[in-house]
Amino acid sequence: MKIIILLFCFILPLAFADLQVGFYGSSCPKAESIVKQLVQKRFNRDKSITAGLLRLHFHDCAVRGCDASILINSTDNTSEINSGTNRDVRGFDLIDEVKESLEATCPSTVSCADIITLATRDAVALSGGPKYTVPTGRRDGTVSSIDEVNIPGPGSPVSITTQFFASKGITTQEMVTLFGAHTVGVGHCSFFSNRLSSPDQTMDPTLKAKLVKLCGNATNDPATPLDQKTSFLVDNQFYKQILVKKAVLQIDQQLALDTSTKGFVTDFASNDDKFQTSFADAMIKMGKIDVLVGKDGEIRKKCSAFNNRD
Repeated sequence: MKIIILLFCFILPLAFADLQVGFYGSSCPKAESIVKQLVQKRFNRDKSITAGLLRLHFHDCAVRGCDASILINSTDNTSEINSGTNRDVRGFDLIDEVKESLEATCPSTVSCADIITLATRDAVALSGGPKYTVPTGRRDGTVSSIDEVNIPGPGSPVSITTQFFASKGITTQEMVTLFGAHTVGVGHCSFFSNRLSSPDQTMDPTLKAKLVKLCGNATNDPATPLDQKTSFLVDNQFYKQILVKKAVLQIDQQLALDTSTKGFVTDFASNDDKFQTSFADAMIKMGKIDVLVGKDGEIRKKCSAFNNRD
């Protein structure tokens, strides 16, 4: 038994043997600075890009792992990108822009999966969030199917959402931390209209009146910030608001009410430093979900298409 345990402890770290900080130090020294420069340029004219990248990163990692499979355009089969769950995911053009620049500097070297991870990290820092270091060395996946997208929706109960995150190796506390990304996100009326059409004692009356007016008879599915106070800052304001029933999405409000998650919400609401540190740690961990390293996968030349396999 001791031998088996020792072997397990020895082998486990090898899964991330090729995922390391500064992976492109010699193969493409300017890789991270190129990503940062282009993210900064986009952020200067569109601060909402942080929310876009956070969602893109999560929706990628939550399916086959962090392998950029969400970026693949549909051809012979329907890819993840065309799932209804990914309907409003954005940031694809920025990833393409970064990839084009990197290909000109270091052809077939930097993966699209790493670009997503690095770009999200840089955008979080630009939005007042934590500055953290992420290991790189991910490779791009060679499969993308709409049938594999099963991410819980905004109306899913906490229990189902917790089970989903647990299946990815994310603890309940880390899940609550990652939901903090909603501090810079938006929700379309179609995501929460069910909370407006009937009595909902879990929603602040003033917020509800505001949302009813916003959605009304609108036909273009307008959106509202999930953090009604500091919608472009990565801070703990989101947690403070959901504690006083000012969550826009049902799942967000339930995090502050469910006994399994309320304690974490309360903790983060009262301590921004703890949230910032926890958010960085959770993002780093999420970025390691089922990554491809070594000779697995490929380094795409174009993020929206698999390499020519002829």
